[in-house]
Amino acid sequence: MVYKRFIKNTRIFLEMIKIEHTVFALPFAYIGALLVEKSIPSAWDLFWITLAMIGARTAAMCLNRIIDRHIDAKNPRTANRALPKGLIGLRTVWIYTFLSLALLFFATLNLSNLALKLFPVALFMLFFYPYTKRFTWFCHLFLGATLALAPVGAWVAISDGFSTAIIVLGLGVMFWVAGFDIIYACSDYDFDRKYGIYSIPARFGIERALVISLVFHVLAIFLFALTGFMLELGIIYLAGVFISAVILFYQHKLVREDLQKGSASFFKFNGILSIIMFLFVLLDILWEGLM
Repeated sequence: MVYKRFIKNTRIFLEMIKIEHTVFALPFAYIGALLVEKSIPSAWDLFWITLAMIGARTAAMCLNRIIDRHIDAKNPRTANRALPKGLIGLRTVWIYTFLSLALLFFATLNLSNLALKLFPVALFMLFFYPYTKRFTWFCHLFLGATLALAPVGAWVAISDGFSTAIIVLGLGVMFWVAGFDIIYACSDYDFDRKYGIYSIPARFGIERALVISLVFHVLAIFLFALTGFMLELGIIYLAGVFISAVILFYQHKLVREDLQKGSASFFKFNGILSIIMFLFVLLDILWEGLM
């Protein structure tokens, strides 16, 4: 009985934090690690980067659910989430949050000195993002900036420094995430306008929001390609960027044809994009190593 309850509660928790959405950020963290010396990092570094990402991702989703629980309870799309529905206790989610932050901190201790010094910045971003929808329609860019910590943080964790190229890649991730978050926010257009939630669709309307999303994705592809030129990556990497562009523009085509269908497919398409980018960075590095 205890075992079944544990399995059930674990399933509820993993559903609450959308564990499958880890596919957005984790591959880009590995990309940041791969690009430091354009080689495969040590298993030790990859281990702690992975734990840091698990801690950061879990804490971010827990905080988002805690801070937004009252809004989620009013929104028909989110009213069935675990906290509003009472499937999991608020105290329990806070415990998971602090445990996740402790994991992030402990992982950071085992990485570079600069990564440890920047831990408060990551902490601020994780706490601050959920509040942005209450006062600015730039909230999509704040979400993108938070996920951009994945490649930038991994680079810092190994190199103990910054580079212009990794900042450019981070900006690409920011615009990529902000672009698909705008599409996703179109599903809440009526609710956001009624309850005063800030978003680009609520501010500019769905039609203009989709144009802004497309512009963000064009910028993302440009910045991904620019990263390749700055780091002197090869044709394999650029092929990955091209495939990513095709994925994004196909998603926009679907959204234009059927907004609900396109919004519902955002996870599939953007999860594939993240994995494609990682695989092509890895293949490019391995190929160059053989030459």
